[in-house]
Amino acid sequence: MRPPRQPAAILWDLDGVLVLSAELHYTSWRHALAEAGVTMTHEQFWETFGQRNEEILRRFLGPDAEPALLARVADRKERAYRELAAERAALAPGAEAWLQEAARRGIRHAIASSTPRENVEVVLGRLGIRDRFAAVCAAEDVERGKPAPDIFLAAARALGCTPADCLVVEDAPAGVAAAKAADMRCLAVASGHPPERLAEADLVVASLAERSPAAVLAALYAEG
Repeated sequence: MRPPRQPAAILWDLDGVLVLSAELHYTSWRHALAEAGVTMTHEQFWETFGQRNEEILRRFLGPDAEPALLARVADRKERAYRELAAERAALAPGAEAWLQEAARRGIRHAIASSTPRENVEVVLGRLGIRDRFAAVCAAEDVERGKPAPDIFLAAARALGCTPADCLVVEDAPAGVAAAKAADMRCLAVASGHPPERLAEADLVVASLAERSPAAVLAALYAEG
């Protein structure tokens, strides 16, 4: 039986949590949208970071944009991102300590990301941590993206866990909202959004390295 007051599973968002890849995504979006004659500012990027491609593209290309155009720009963006990630993706500060502590405690891991599966696999392969995750759920696995809870519920099912047994680690307001909609505890990492935008989470930290995993879990599960 697992020890009390800890999750059975941690459901990880990828970008901005396990890997600080925002600038890689921004560069990729800028190049892909520029080819379509559209400019994305850094502020606009942060407003959409963590959303699914179709939602982002309809904002910049218009709600009536042809599906073929959306698909072409999305493909260009993701190919550019994978090229960058394969060379430059790195674990976020504190992430390795979390993975090790969770393994020591018998806590299982799953990826629950809005990014395409191929991107997830490229990043996990680059980081050499694919075998740490018992399940990987990506954009293709659900019909609705965050803030709908679908991706986290799918990850919980893949692990055979109930929502109450899962801790979500997120960095975006939409992801925090999705975690709470799934009735899961949520740790928010303020790696790209101000803490007040993440206030719906059960606990907000500046980075995974701010406090030890043991201290964070104790704070999150102090009441059982």
